[in-house]
Amino acid sequence: MTSEYSVTIKQMPETERPREKMLLEGPQTLSNAELIGIILSSGTHNQTAVDIGKTVLCQNREGLAYLRNCTMQELMSIKGIGPAKAAQIIAAAELGKRMAINGRNIRYRIKSPEDISRLVMEELRYLNKEVFKIILLNTKNEVINIENISVGSLNASIVHPREVFLPAIRKSSSSIILLHNHPSGDPTPSREDKNITQRLVESGTLLGISVLDHIIIGDNIYTSLRESDEDLFIQ
Repeated sequence: MTSEYSVTIKQMPETERPREKMLLEGPQTLSNAELIGIILSSGTHNQTAVDIGKTVLCQNREGLAYLRNCTMQELMSIKGIGPAKAAQIIAAAELGKRMAINGRNIRYRIKSPEDISRLVMEELRYLNKEVFKIILLNTKNEVINIENISVGSLNASIVHPREVFLPAIRKSSSSIILLHNHPSGDPTPSREDKNITQRLVESGTLLGISVLDHIIIGDNIYTSLRESDEDLFIQ
C-alpha cells in the first residue's frame, strides 16, 4: 500500500512560498489563492495548498465571494479539504466579516462618496438581492449607525419615508445617506432609484433631516446620485 505524503508550502521553491513573499513584500502582494494556501498550510500528495486554494476560488464562478456564505460541508466536498481545513477557512472568513462590522462601530467621518464606498463595499458588492440601507450621521458627518430598511427590488412601497426616517428621528440624526446595491454589479441608477431619491429628499426637507446623497454599490464600483444628478437634491 502506497502512503500519501503532503506537499507543504515549505517544500515549494523559495520564490513561490507565500509566507516568505508575505514577509518580504507584505500580504497585499499575495493572490487570493496564496492567502488561502497559508490558511491551509499543507496540501495533498499531488496538490500544494495553493493549488487547493485555486480550486476553492473556482467554485460557482464566484471567486472570493464564495467564502462569504459557504458551509463546511461544501468546502469538504473539495478534494484535499477535510473537517480541519474547512474549519480553518470558515473561521478566517468569519473573522473578516466581524472585522468589517467592528470597523463600522468606530465614529467614521464621511467626507466624500468614496468614504461611503470604503465603508460598505465589501459587505454589499456580493449580495444577490437588493438591500436598501441608510447611514445615520451627526452634525459632524460622523456615522451614528447603519440601518437596514428593506430587502428586494426597490419600489416606493417598500422604501417608504416612514420606514426610512423613523430610525433617524429615534437616534436624533442630523442627516442621512441613502444606500443600496445592484446585484448585477452595474451601479447605474434606474428611474425608480431616482424617483425614490427625490421622494425621500422632499420628505427629509419637511422633517428637517437632510438627505446628503444616495450611493449605489456595484461590483467594486459605485455611483453617487448627488454627483451624477445633483438636481435631485435641490429643494
